[in-house]
Amino acid sequence: MDLYLTSYTFVIFFLLLGIALPVGGLTFGRFLRPHNPYPEKLVTYESGILPTGDAQVRFKVAYYIIALEFVIFDVETIFFYPWAVAFDELGWFGVQIMLIFIFILAVGLAYSWKKKVLEWN
Repeated sequence: MDLYLTSYTFVIFFLLLGIALPVGGLTFGRFLRPHNPYPEKLVTYESGILPTGDAQVRFKVAYYIIALEFVIFDVETIFFYPWAVAFDELGWFGVQIMLIFIFILAVGLAYSWKKKVLEWN
């Protein structure tokens, strides 16, 4: 029971420390920085250029789909690294599993290609 409470004491301590450090740093910075807002300082700008037009611009859905496909295939390639490291230990079983994985990726890519998701109009 004592070990149980001790482990939770550390969790609570680090939770409180995790809250206190950012709040304390922001509070300390608020007292140190100058507070002198004037109209030019409150104007929105990006990279020194004054904004023109509406900030709400609609993008085509194709951008999001291409980005999503990129993220999916990029993340899935991460699974190749542990497989390559353990290739000698896995043997033929590892090759079979990786071929199944690559087949699933190829099916997903073929489906995207068939649905013409990858075409840029």
